Amino acid sequence: MPHDGQDMPLTDSNPSVLPNLLFLTKAAVFPAETLFEQGREALRDMVTEDGRISGALLEQHQFAAHALSWLATYTESLRQMQLWAERLSADGKFGEMEHLILQIAFGEYLAQIHGGIPMSQGEVARLTDLGLTAPTLNAETALLIARGNTPPVRTRLVELMQDGTANATFGATGLEDELEMIRDQFRRYATERVLPDAHGWHLRDELIPMDIIDELAEMGVFGLTIPEEYGGLGMSKATMVVVSEELSRGYIGVGSLGTRSEIAAELILCGGTEAQKQHWLPKLASAEILPTAVFTEPNTGSDLGALRTRAVKDGETYTVTGNKTWITHAARTHVMTLMARTDPNTTDYKGLSMFLAEKTPGTDEAPFPTEGMTGGEIEVLGYRGMKEYELAFDGFKVKAENLLGGVEGQGFKQLMQTFESARIQTAARAIGVAQSALDVSMKYAIDRKQFGKSLINFPRVSGKLAMMAVEIMIARQLTYFSAAEKDNDRRCDLEAGMAKLLGARVAWAAADNGLQIHGGNGFALEYTISRILCDARILNIFEGAAEIQAQVIARRLLD
Repeated sequence: MPHDGQDMPLTDSNPSVLPNLLFLTKAAVFPAETLFEQGREALRDMVTEDGRISGALLEQHQFAAHALSWLATYTESLRQMQLWAERLSADGKFGEMEHLILQIAFGEYLAQIHGGIPMSQGEVARLTDLGLTAPTLNAETALLIARGNTPPVRTRLVELMQDGTANATFGATGLEDELEMIRDQFRRYATERVLPDAHGWHLRDELIPMDIIDELAEMGVFGLTIPEEYGGLGMSKATMVVVSEELSRGYIGVGSLGTRSEIAAELILCGGTEAQKQHWLPKLASAEILPTAVFTEPNTGSDLGALRTRAVKDGETYTVTGNKTWITHAARTHVMTLMARTDPNTTDYKGLSMFLAEKTPGTDEAPFPTEGMTGGEIEVLGYRGMKEYELAFDGFKVKAENLLGGVEGQGFKQLMQTFESARIQTAARAIGVAQSALDVSMKYAIDRKQFGKSLINFPRVSGKLAMMAVEIMIARQLTYFSAAEKDNDRRCDLEAGMAKLLGARVAWAAADNGLQIHGGNGFALEYTISRILCDARILNIFEGAAEIQAQVIARRLLD
């Protein structure tokens, strides 16, 4: 079978493959881009007042704004899938599996662009929400919608996915060999050291054992992107994505351990003094100290500008008073990146400062032994390996030298600088969770017999598995693109936001469909898919709830 992607003819052996696919898909990208530009101008007209974007009007037309965000995300997804296929074709790696993934991706996403994009289970973004009418389709788009994603196409893809030669990601990722070697290393680690125990940790609501943390530290996970001059490995954000993806494929809790160090290191690198970098970064990289992020407060949610926790300076220390919630891995960590209000005369983000607040790691019997702070566990459905806590500060002391950057009022700005990396990493975790759902669901569908044959032989089952594989690849390419932009020092808050927005939806869809494939067994706690479903649900909430993320994307698109 040809591997150039340009002339893969219809034959008896592959009746579902569209010929000249890369020509068809390339011709379909521009009309999608044009439609997005029309939508952007339509929204701009809706929310412009006196020549400026009105926040009140943007909120009033929130559904339209979010529709544009999803339209932009789909358009960028198609663009990145096209570039992925062209790279593989140039390298002679564009085989039948990749061919089918591409045509299903275009067939489905083009159909949704023109018919309605699901923003959530009960919300569909349509062109009419932006005041647009469906345009006349060009021949290539019409063909892809009609024949790109059909039951025979999905069935053939799943046949290839069952082939013993199929790779672990069900389709070439397009990454360089070095990154694939790193993937293999962490995939083996997750398979051998994480997967056998992950479900037990979840069911017993246990902290991930320190042995795992020590092993990850030896593998360099906590200093992955910290520059070598500060004790890290100085590797790329793309490497961070691959590592997070594979560890989260084993268990999202393990894949998320590095998130805390990533956020803390990014804060210090972007906003810290040189002395703070020299002191803290080597300790973070080696996991000599474990950090936790202490930002969210009760009743504020995503409105970080409304934070009320106070930090009052008295000589060489600050005294912190207030309450925080949804603090991950709070008990056994050594330092908190703590956001507090240092200017009592402000009520917005301008009076916020960031601190590197030291604390003593706790035990099961005394989780918060440090004077001036108390806390309790928040019991949660999933994402349990590090536990969630609410904290109260009353007379808690922080050294003045631990004010990040040494200047008050910079906290919100410093935090904003971390959002690109945090959202790229969250998108990677979502891919890992989605891949985990596909792994266990495909195995179950092969092993489970009903009506004399394996479940995987029923089109509605194989179709679910096919769409999992396709959407995981789409989310991958969008995430890899955002990581590449970050590695090249280009602003990528928009791209990172899109990757996180889509990745979270893909993970939830994969977990939900995976549980459906398991049937009643999926609802039993003993089956891994029940945990994956719980873990997947948080991805649409943390690091920016889907609605907040869509709003941020829309505002950025109008800049």
